[in-house]
Amino acid sequence: MTLNSMPGSSGYLDLYPERKMAYFGNPYVLGLTMVAGIGGLLFGYDTGVISGALLYIKDDFEAVRHSSFLQETIVSMALVGAIIGAASGGWINDAYGRKKATLVADVVFAAGAVVMAAAPDPYVLISGRLLVGLGVGVASVTAPVYIAEASPSEIRGGLVSTNVLMITGGQFLSYLINLAFTEVPGTWRWMLGVSGLPAVIQFSLMLCLPESPRWLFTKNKKDEAVTVLAKIYTLDRLEDEIEHFSAALEEERLKKNNVRYLDVFKSKEIRLAFLTGAGLQAFQQFTGINTVMYYSPTIVQMAGFTSNQLALLLSLVVAAMNAAGTVLGIYLIDHMGRKKLALMSLSGVIASLAILSGAFFAESSSSTGVYGSLAVVGLALYIAFFSPGMGPVPWTVNSEIYPEAFRGICGGMSATVNWISNLIVAQTFLSIADTIGTGSTFAILGGIAVVALVFVEIYVPETKGLTFEEVEKIWKERAWGKSYTRESGEGLLGEGNSSQG
Repeated sequence: MTLNSMPGSSGYLDLYPERKMAYFGNPYVLGLTMVAGIGGLLFGYDTGVISGALLYIKDDFEAVRHSSFLQETIVSMALVGAIIGAASGGWINDAYGRKKATLVADVVFAAGAVVMAAAPDPYVLISGRLLVGLGVGVASVTAPVYIAEASPSEIRGGLVSTNVLMITGGQFLSYLINLAFTEVPGTWRWMLGVSGLPAVIQFSLMLCLPESPRWLFTKNKKDEAVTVLAKIYTLDRLEDEIEHFSAALEEERLKKNNVRYLDVFKSKEIRLAFLTGAGLQAFQQFTGINTVMYYSPTIVQMAGFTSNQLALLLSLVVAAMNAAGTVLGIYLIDHMGRKKLALMSLSGVIASLAILSGAFFAESSSSTGVYGSLAVVGLALYIAFFSPGMGPVPWTVNSEIYPEAFRGICGGMSATVNWISNLIVAQTFLSIADTIGTGSTFAILGGIAVVALVFVEIYVPETKGLTFEEVEKIWKERAWGKSYTRESGEGLLGEGNSSQG
């Protein structure tokens, strides 16, 4: 049986188009996606809320007001936690399942929110940021994988992108909360403290949801997995999906057991997949998205709009565009495809960063405010181009390019790359802007975006509509040449030649 005739594959669905599922075709799948996506909401809220809260933290703590380094540390300590959470999250996912990993993330995040809200000094606040980051890091690994493994292949991109919509929605919500508490005593304490509520809500709802059916299959819990699949697929497709799951996961079990981190680099095809996925995650950050999201009020003030409230309001508009662009991305990612969408997105990002850089260069040599307005336009265009493409594409691609045996570990490692890159950008942006100027800083980000465009064109495959097994075949063909066949077994994981190249 060839891959394209296997039950559950995209070729199979071409034969039976009536069995394809629409995005809104199954309320159960959509509900599962939305609950899992609350992890993305936590991710986005934490990213956005600190940008506004920082304005008021500086008012309360003189040491913070006079130290760019302390400001950067308050922002980036959550990223340190996220690096640790993402690095351990892959192992937690594989060992204990996607559901338990989500519950752990919720408990840790809620605890961090309480610590931040009650912080008597900047250093306790920083420790709360670390805890919140741990929860966000685990969630950033878990939510995309959980959604992808419960999604029909034909709508997997859109459903995983819904998690990114929750991220951008969380960022938008954080700006609304920031504006709501600007005149309330305690300002930033409320801004940071209410972030614990979504974690409590997700914890409660997640108790009612099942484990990932693919993870249940790998743990020999077939009956539980079939119960979950029966809620996802119609009867005329269910039997074929179960057969497909069983065959694919049995093959995985024969290939590899007890996967370790170093095994990722011993197999040529897994190494290629990981370097592609990790590269996408790194470029997502180094093209500047969280520079904009963490510091957009500060950037607006750099452009000449000095009022805290006005800076937050303009940043709210930017966040709304981010969420709206992600909605567009949910549609485009399963219609245009991952690669084309990323290339289109990066082309616009390059142009937008050029506008931002030019505006700040001009602002520094002019006494008029027109260039400040141009900088805000540049910010808006940046978000408009970034959000439909480079927002969802890296997370979607990383949720689908790894074989089952490596999905948790590689997903965790690539998310760790994302958070490390995020940390580097967040910890250095203000200092670099102080040293070489804001215009030059945005010019550097634009240069990185050009490199990212080339990287996507050369290394990222198109995975639109493919099953996990069809995606795996892409890496085998890239690693071992077009002569690879499933029957020959060339390049299979665990074979003696898998360490070549």
